Amino acid sequence: MSNRGVTSAGLLLYRRREGRLEVLIAHMGGPFWARKDRGAWSIIKGQYTAPETPFQAACREFAEETGSAPPDGEALPLGEVVQGSGKRVTAWAIESDFDPATIVSQTFTAEWPPRSGQMQEFPEIDRAAWFDTETAKEKLVRAQAAFVDRLCRRVA
Repeated sequence: MSNRGVTSAGLLLYRRREGRLEVLIAHMGGPFWARKDRGAWSIIKGQYTAPETPFQAACREFAEETGSAPPDGEALPLGEVVQGSGKRVTAWAIESDFDPATIVSQTFTAEWPPRSGQMQEFPEIDRAAWFDTETAKEKLVRAQAAFVDRLCRRVA
């Protein structure tokens, strides 16, 4: 499935624990991702279109997908990546100690099982967790691992 021309923006929260950097990433919701782990996690992000700016979208999506306002703090630009599907993702990093147990995600509706005619609601993200940077890079959608590398260079 091609997402060429689709643009998303998101926030990558980070913190320091016991001398190491950790990032908060989210597991994608819905039945397609339910039993997947590697490559099934993402920064907290979502699509946008003009006139909304990428940073405005990143903040809006954080609120929609977590049920909480984005944390205050300096937003470090991490640039853009192009995912294998063609989707372009822009991200910022913010230092925070956000509690992932507080997440209340918005939902989406999808036909499930496929071709059944039954519509069901699923959370956009079903969980989020803090991971050290190496583990996060293994779990993230492949192209998004670049955001973690860029963050490590920025805050080293």
